[in-house]
Amino acid sequence: MKIPSNIITLIVGVVITLISLWYGQNHGLMPVAASYDATQVDGIFDFMMTIATGLFLLVEGTLVFCLIKFRRRPDDQTDGPPIEGNVPLEIFWTAIPTIIVFVLALYSFEVYNNMGGLDPVISRDTPPQQIAMDGTNKDIALGIGTSVDETGGIAPLMVEVQGMQYAWIFTYPETGIVAGELHVPKNRPVQIKISATDVLHAFWVPQLRLKQDAIPGRDSVLAFTANREGDYPIVCAELCGAYHGGMKSTLYVEDEETYAQWVEANKPVQEANLGETVAVNPKKLDQGQFLKPYAQEMGITTDTLAQVQSTTHHSHLDHF
Repeated sequence: MKIPSNIITLIVGVVITLISLWYGQNHGLMPVAASYDATQVDGIFDFMMTIATGLFLLVEGTLVFCLIKFRRRPDDQTDGPPIEGNVPLEIFWTAIPTIIVFVLALYSFEVYNNMGGLDPVISRDTPPQQIAMDGTNKDIALGIGTSVDETGGIAPLMVEVQGMQYAWIFTYPETGIVAGELHVPKNRPVQIKISATDVLHAFWVPQLRLKQDAIPGRDSVLAFTANREGDYPIVCAELCGAYHGGMKSTLYVEDEETYAQWVEANKPVQEANLGETVAVNPKKLDQGQFLKPYAQEMGITTDTLAQVQSTTHHSHLDHF
């Protein structure tokens, strides 16, 4: 019994759809997700992988089918039928990609907007006199990657990141810590201000699904909330010179206790209060009295010290 072509087409379409949906959710191509924003980025990536898998199977399957179905038979020396143009087919293969691109554009726009990427206040550090906005607005994002609602009112950890050939320098203004790696507590919003001292760099942590350019003379803002403890690579994603590949650091996402211990161990030593260390009402000592304890430690007798004082005194008088 010959199966109708429309039934075969339906079965093939269902199989391709099922395979595409399964692979789109189980491709395993992305690194571990370590931030709340990573789920949104993974969502659009999975969606694109589903579409790409379906198109790949459809196109390659058609090619393989045609190679087998329309291969030249050993006893066939004739030419193929002179077919030219197929308007319905051309409309189909033009409309489908157009719809796919349009849907992906809307989806990516929504994800980027949710991450604060379309807010001019967030993507760049703009002087306040150039912006007029409602200070009671609760929807203003803290930075690319985190919105105010997502932080739950928790004050973000402020970090200044400076890129240079070929290293990252992290400064914590609240504690004065300057380090070569980035330490942040889990589930606390982090807002970093990124700049560069020489050429263009790009701050990229694949596990956070976030990347921001470091531009000389201009500050960029990036915000995120890490939700998975671990050590994650910080990579420069902008070709910045001969040793660009070695411009790496590490992001440490830690629990509150471990992070507090790191802060305590790396705090800069506080300068002593000189007003408290100066002796109160010190005695006025002449040179001999002042030098006597030090001379004794060096094995110099009192008579020798007195002789040196006398010689020095006469030398000063001769100058006058």
